[in-house]
Amino acid sequence: MEVVSEIRALRERREAMRGSVGLVPTMGNLHHGHLALVREARAQCANVVATIFVNPTQFAPNEDFASYPRTLAQDMEQLEGAHVDVVFAPEAAEMYPRGREGLTMVSVPALADTLCGAARPGHFHGVATVVAKLLHLARPHRAFFGEKDWQQLAIIQAMARDLDMATQIVGVPTVRASDGLALSSRNQYLTPGERDRAALIYSKLCDIRDAIDGGEGDYAGLEAHASRDLATAGFKVDYVAVRDAERLVTPDRHTQSLRILAAARLGRARLIDNVGASVAGS
Repeated sequence: MEVVSEIRALRERREAMRGSVGLVPTMGNLHHGHLALVREARAQCANVVATIFVNPTQFAPNEDFASYPRTLAQDMEQLEGAHVDVVFAPEAAEMYPRGREGLTMVSVPALADTLCGAARPGHFHGVATVVAKLLHLARPHRAFFGEKDWQQLAIIQAMARDLDMATQIVGVPTVRASDGLALSSRNQYLTPGERDRAALIYSKLCDIRDAIDGGEGDYAGLEAHASRDLATAGFKVDYVAVRDAERLVTPDRHTQSLRILAAARLGRARLIDNVGASVAGS
């Protein structure tokens, strides 16, 4: 496994690759969810490039950029064990050599300004920008993203489609703990007591899915009930929402599949999760 930190070196390694290339972008502090992405890339592609970059453009000034866990040595061990070919681990100055003031940004406003985008203004503009840069630099045939952040996945898929990018964006199912909690680097912010309650968010999403699968069509009522239950359990709820899976709008007559999404704070951790569902009555 080769580790490079300069764009020039990444481009050189990419030029030498033969066969298909899979890209796995990460912010490091890797867990089994990230490794599932690597395994899928390894299964589908002849070469696998992973990136580790805590991207400052997707953090607001009051968010956890400075304290976001950075575990580069352990991450490298895991990626080598997963048979990654190249790791690109740049510094911010390498990715943004002219700084961030006046930086060209990529925006997908139809999808980025709702749900988590409403709670974290500008977040998805930073995500789309850094992913666009990584796709341009690594030129992968496929890039792999977890379904845990469904909105992020939808935005990146739309960006690649709308900008005629050659890379296929591949979603990989969420990896969960035994109690259903979606794996996340931010789970380590939870205290033991909070961790015991954290899986309730997944349980409530499953309750909504089961109700819809049973024919319930009062989506607003289901959202409100789940939000109350989470608040009673000590969560600060940003949203619980039943949305069109592709367009992220309130379901309408054009909706073919649903996604049930939630974001809520529990202590220091902001937890997100989602599950799929079929349209009520279909």
